[in-house]
Formats: sequence, structure tokens, C-alpha cells
Amino acid sequence: MPKRTPSNPWTKPAGKPIEGKAIPRPRRTAEVQAYLPEFLRGMAITMRHFFKNTKEMMLGQKPDPVLEALNEGVTTICYPEEKRPYPERFRGLHRLTLRDDGSPRCVACLCCSTACPAQCIHIEAGEYAEGDKRRGYERYPKTFVIDELRCIFCGFCVEACPCDAIRMDTGIHATPYDSREQFIYRKDLLMEFTGRDGSRTSANPRHEPGDPTHPGLSREQMDH
Repeated sequence: MPKRTPSNPWTKPAGKPIEGKAIPRPRRTAEVQAYLPEFLRGMAITMRHFFKNTKEMMLGQKPDPVLEALNEGVTTICYPEEKRPYPERFRGLHRLTLRDDGSPRCVACLCCSTACPAQCIHIEAGEYAEGDKRRGYERYPKTFVIDELRCIFCGFCVEACPCDAIRMDTGIHATPYDSREQFIYRKDLLMEFTGRDGSRTSANPRHEPGDPTHPGLSREQMDH
């Protein structure tokens, strides 16, 4: 007997009708329907954690969020009152180091702005006034601007500076301002930042023109 071919192969052949299975409703006692015992049990857990965490914070027993992040208890950081310990070589916001007289150590040689791959540093060099012992030896930055939004924090400017005049050891990162103009850091602001130790100077000695240790030629030597 030849096999019958269905007229529409995409139609499911008729079979046994599907029969539903009745599932009994869960038994809900008066205690479950009242919700009050579970509510009180949940509040008890919440209050236990609240008092435990408050006691640890008041007594300074809060787990370290970096070293003990997986421990029980509050391991979040209350920023900005609390900050993660940054590594020693963390590159934070720039600062301009100062000389003993409070002037910037920058000599406006443009090495940092030339080395910057993001071109976020702008410097206008100026000459010292007549009679200043530094006139003719070096210049100073009339304008020193860093666009912190364009900076990629590569540290090339710090490496390129021959005078250790610019550093990124402030240990702070950019504040979330709401306008681009606020991210334009000028010379006065850069000179106000301090290093992590609170100093505005540098540990590297500064040899001023005229000092016996100054590596350059003096005006007396230039006559020969």
C-alpha cells in the first residue's frame, strides 16, 4: 500500500489532545498570609548589620577596602573622605615645582610641550628684566597652561623636563567639573599644588646662574 503524503508538510499531524495537569495551590497559613513575622525577621537582620557596621566605623575597625575587600562588613569607600591608597608611581594632576624664592623652576625650554603627544601644554616664554642675574641664561614661562581633558597622563612631559620643573606626584585626579574651561589649569593653579609630602619644591638641587655649581658658563667666562 503506498504511503500517504500530507497535503501540507508544515502542518503538525493530528495527535492526542493535550491534557492539563492540575497543580494544587500552596498551603498558606495565617502566619504566612500575615507577613508580619517575616517582616520582623528581615528588620532584625537589617538592624543587626546596621549596629555592627556603625560600631566598626566608630571604633575604626572597618575592614580595609583594598586588602580585606572580601571580608564580612562594610568594604566600600566613603569618597572623598576616604581614598584608595595610590601606588607610589601614580600619575596624578600636574604641578609646577618652585625655587627657594617661590618662582617656578620652569625655564620655558618647551621640552615638555614638544614631547607631549596630546599637545595639551601651551607655554609662552618671557625674558627676565634688565639687571636680573638670570637674564641671558634662561627664560621663564609668562603663560603655562595644561588642558587636563586632553592630557593622557603618559608622563612624557615629566621625563622630558631638564629642570624637574613639572611633576605628576600630587596624588590627586581631576575634579569632575561641569565645564571645559575649568579643566584648563594655568600657571598660578599649577604652582599651588603640592606633592604628596606637602612640599612645592623638588628634592633635586637647583643650580642657579652664578652659583659655583651652575653647569653653564658665567658672564665672566664668556669674555674669554
